Amino acid sequence: MASEPLRCRAPATGTIQIEDEHVRVMRWDFEPGSETGYHRHGWYYVVTPVTDGTLLIEFPDGKTATADLKAGVSYQRFAGVEHNVVNAGTAPLSFVETELKALPG
Repeated sequence: MASEPLRCRAPATGTIQIEDEHVRVMRWDFEPGSETGYHRHGWYYVVTPVTDGTLLIEFPDGKTATADLKAGVSYQRFAGVEHNVVNAGTAPLSFVETELKALPG
């Protein structure tokens, strides 16, 4: 991806909770309509939703998908995922993302 498209949405807030040579744990907090911005995951990661909610996932090729999150129900993704994540709901949404640095992409 050459560059990030112009941002038209408010940014989500990412707060690093733990970071060392093995792992990065980051909490993401989204107001309705806010986004992470396009990014690529360099490591395998696990997401644990803190709240229920719906995400809109935008891919660099223009395709989109939605994901319904349930608080406490985790999911995993492999290194190399590239996307923009948007809170598609009407309430604030939060999740904790744990990236395992020992498994590079």
